[in-house]
This record gives sequence, C-alpha cells and structure tokens, in this order.
Amino acid sequence: MSETPARTLPAVLLANSRSRPDDIALRHKYLGIWQERTWQQLADEVQKLAAALQQQGFCRDDALLVISEPRPQALLIALAATWLGSEAVLLEPGLPKAQVQALAKDLGSRFVFAEALEQVRLLVDLAPPPQLLIYADSRGLGAVAAGFVQAYDTLLDRPQVFPEALASERDVAFTFYRPGADGRFERQRIRHDELLREARQLIASERLGPHEEALAARAFATGGQVRYLLAPWLLAGFRLNFAENGLTRDNDRRELGPTLVAGTRGTYERLYRLLQQRLPEPGSRRRHWLELALRGGPGRLARWLGHWLVRRPLRDVIGFSRVRAPLLLGEPLPDEIAAFFAALGVVVRTWPDAASWQATEEVAIEPVDGWVEERSGRRP
Repeated sequence: MSETPARTLPAVLLANSRSRPDDIALRHKYLGIWQERTWQQLADEVQKLAAALQQQGFCRDDALLVISEPRPQALLIALAATWLGSEAVLLEPGLPKAQVQALAKDLGSRFVFAEALEQVRLLVDLAPPPQLLIYADSRGLGAVAAGFVQAYDTLLDRPQVFPEALASERDVAFTFYRPGADGRFERQRIRHDELLREARQLIASERLGPHEEALAARAFATGGQVRYLLAPWLLAGFRLNFAENGLTRDNDRRELGPTLVAGTRGTYERLYRLLQQRLPEPGSRRRHWLELALRGGPGRLARWLGHWLVRRPLRDVIGFSRVRAPLLLGEPLPDEIAAFFAALGVVVRTWPDAASWQATEEVAIEPVDGWVEERSGRRP
C-alpha cells in the first residue's frame, strides 16, 4: 500500500528524514571548508528551532521576518516558522535600510531573523522593538545591548521537546514584499499546496532527481527561488549547496560544478559579462576564430575541437561544466545573451514567477528627507 504524498514543506522534510536519513541534504562552505548536514540532521535542527520559537511565544498568528543573504540558518528558521503553521516573510537583503525599518514597523514584526550586525542594530531601534531578534552569528553581539537579541546557535542548545508539525496544505508558507510604483509595498503570498504542485511540475519537466547538485547563490527572497529551488530540493531530495558569501560564489560554483542552476536574468547577465571579459578583443583574428568555433563547423572533428578548446573551457570559467538544468526565474534573457549561452551548449529554460502581486493598504513607502515615515500597523 503506497503512502499518502506529503502535502506541506515540513511533511516533505520529515519524509526525507525517514526515507534517506543519512544522505547529504545541504552543504555550506565556511572558512573554505564544505560543512555537511544530512536529511535527519536538518529535520532535527528545524524541529529544535520550532520548539525554541514556540517557547518564546511564537504561534500561528505571528510571522517570522527574515532578512538575510543566502545562508542555511535563514532557510532552516524559515522552515521552522512553517512547521508551527505560520509563515516566513522573506525580504531582499539589499532593500534600503529605511524601507526595511518601515516595513518591519508596519508589519508589527515580533519575531525577526537578521544576518548582519548592521541589520540587528537597525531593528533594535524600532519602537516597540521585536520580542525576539535572532542574529545569525554570535560574533559582535557584545556591541548590542538588548536582552531580546539572541544568537541562532543558542536556540539549539536548550533541552527541547519536538513540537508537532502544525502546517496544513492551504496555509501560507512564504510572503514577499517589494516597493511598488504607487508609493506602497506590493505583497505576494504562496501556500504550501501551490509550492508543491509547481515543484512537481518542474521536477517532471526537467527530470530532476536526488543525484542533482544545486547552488543557492541568491537569498530565498523571491517567489521564483522558493518555487523552483527550495520546494524542488525538498521534493526531489537532491543536495543544496550554499556559497561561503557573495564574493566567493563564482569560485564556489566552479569548484562545485552544479547540475542545477536556478538564476535570475541578472545572474545570467553577470555571468555573460564575466565571459566576455575573458574573450579576445572584438574584430581580432582570435575572436573571429573563436566565434567560428562556437558556431560549430561541419564535421565531427570540428565539433570535437570546438567543444574541448572553446565551449568546455568557457563553461568551466562560470562553473557550468556539468550543468544540465539551467533555469531562468522570471524575466527572459535578451536574445543576444540567450544565443551566446546556447552556443556554449547551455540552453536556458525560463520559468516565470506566475503569482500575482497585490498592493497593500497598510504598508506605505513615504520618503522624508531620504528616510521613511513610520506608520502604525499590524500584519493582516
């Protein structure tokens, strides 16, 4: 008798911890060394975080505000919020400070995860401040004199009883905000059933399986990232890798050689510019020869030489030597860039961010001398 399919992200995580407990689920490069976690270790850590949040008063009516560059702690504590039947509000870490502060104020965020000390200091100044502000790294916390600020690791240290997973399939798992053109934030909300349905479609279309290697080079702060990377990772059970930081991501990608890349238009445009810097000057004889090799001449020998002398080295430069599922999330690429990648043997497939954005009435952006006027408000 077959088991009932898991219908929420926590349920999928639990299923993986039971069916493949010792398989590597996640790796994170730290101080130049890849740190590994198995599916069992991930499930345990998420449950410990859920228990710690629950002990601090976090419940279904709360939302966890997450402001972070791509790092495992941000992903796992967001999953812990969904474990308790609530949602994670994921913000782009590059938003202007004033907008972050205004949004946190207007949402009445009682529980916040922040990666950088600069963000912690910004949120500490809110009135009223958060009930619990979780900092990714305990280093530097001595400079923040606030008892409600706790390091991520301290949440894992205390004795805990794992709470029951409270999420249901139609609960909102993630919410996103972006500045709108009318002076207010726009909001996008995605439920568990939506995420898993669209992830299954991607897995079937791209034939993804547990053998894949993916690199999380961007924060999970867009609908496309959670739809086409986070949810497929859980469902297909492949390995998700985190670069050490934004400055090392290209080197880490080259070292890793992922089979699955889920990037935005900006990702592919940046890699295109990186490759263009490596090419001979336009109009030179070497450039003419290279372009001929990329177009591929007639005959098996010409194709073989073009692959090993041109295409393969260029793919190695950007860490695409093994990629077989190059995904573009959101806006399509300009024809010139798409054609260049196709000539390298990298046929980029576009997966649009189909969910609608809705204007919010309770969250406004109103610049005042370069800052934002704070308005009272609560999360709906």
